[in-house]
Formats: sequence, C-alpha cells, structure tokens
Amino acid sequence: MKKFLAAITATVSATSAFAGTITFVAPEVVAIEEPVRMGGSGAWLIPLIIIAVIALAVTKGKGNGNSN
Repeated sequence: MKKFLAAITATVSATSAFAGTITFVAPEVVAIEEPVRMGGSGAWLIPLIIIAVIALAVTKGKGNGNSN
C-alpha cells in the first residue's frame, strides 16, 4: 500500500511539474497627458501682444488725413 501511495504521489507531482510555468505579464501603462491650459502660465500674453501690434500697425497706417 505504501508503494501504491508513493506511485500516486510521484505521478501527481510529476504532472504538475510538467504543466508549465507561471509567467507574469506586466500590465501596459498608458500615460494620459492633460491638455495645455493657457490660463496660469502667462502664455495668454503672446497672442495679446500680437493683437496689439497688429492693431497699432493698422491704426498708424490709416493716418488722420493731414498728410503734406
């Protein structure tokens, strides 16, 4: 009976040994970037300056009609 239990134990352990290995599959990490906001960094100054320069160029170009 001891040989029979030893044979069954050896068979069960051998089948689990050949079943394969456990592999770790790392989860894929996806970084989500938030859109750039123009509020706090002062980036709103650049378009404002461009609009001011264009407005000055347009108003200087028209003149007041007193060209001699």
